[in-house]
Amino acid sequence: MRLSIYAAAFNSATLLGQSIAAPTVDPKSPGQTLDRRDDASEEALKYFHEPGRDEPLAHYDRRYFSGIVTDAERTDTQVHMVRAYLSFFRERKLETWIAHGTLLGWWWNGKRLPWDLDLDTQVSNATLHQLGQQYNQTRYEYKSPDDGILRTYLLDVSPWIWERVNGDGFNVIDARWIDTWNGLYIDITGLSETDPDSRPGVWSCKNNHEYETEELYPMRDTMFEGVQAKAPFEYEKILKDEYQPSALTRTEYNGYVKQNKQS
Repeated sequence: MRLSIYAAAFNSATLLGQSIAAPTVDPKSPGQTLDRRDDASEEALKYFHEPGRDEPLAHYDRRYFSGIVTDAERTDTQVHMVRAYLSFFRERKLETWIAHGTLLGWWWNGKRLPWDLDLDTQVSNATLHQLGQQYNQTRYEYKSPDDGILRTYLLDVSPWIWERVNGDGFNVIDARWIDTWNGLYIDITGLSETDPDSRPGVWSCKNNHEYETEELYPMRDTMFEGVQAKAPFEYEKILKDEYQPSALTRTEYNGYVKQNKQS
């Protein structure tokens, strides 16, 4: 499959907050938290659950999973899902930007990667806690203009958003935007300045991806899958650091052929 080329049109740091969605256990009491974890199973500690650990089962929300979808349905679902997600955030003036493999797909053609099993976005820590306080468990109805189908998405924010380090690794995903029809989702991770005294201006997620403020801001206005979106300022550096420089030059992958990006 040959991907078309898209030329994006281009044209904050945040404060730590608390959320009413956070657990009642005080995060400043590590002894109490660790004791509880020693006695708990992985199932009890993990907030988001999938129907399996291997691909592609690891990319569905268990609550809405009824079977593995076809490639065509996954494509259709992801396109409308990210359009709805970006519309939701834009309507509420909430900042979010595309990340990881989704950012790489944008770099090549302004669209998702056709082999990607899920989509990824990021938010600031302040926005993450705003989601927990004001929008957790929101159901958003979206009627796609191309087919007129009414789709429903769930914004589910983990109660572990106050924990800003990897911890036991069970809760590195902070929130998800879930298609309630088949369980496919967008992973949402928050970036926090976890060590402002010794490493000021370094922002990280709980999966140990790190960025400097200048790499993120000012955000670039662009388009993704036909709707308004944002991308980090130093997007090429971020992609090279995460995927190696060859990710921006290699034109064949997974049976697909990519064309070099044009300006």
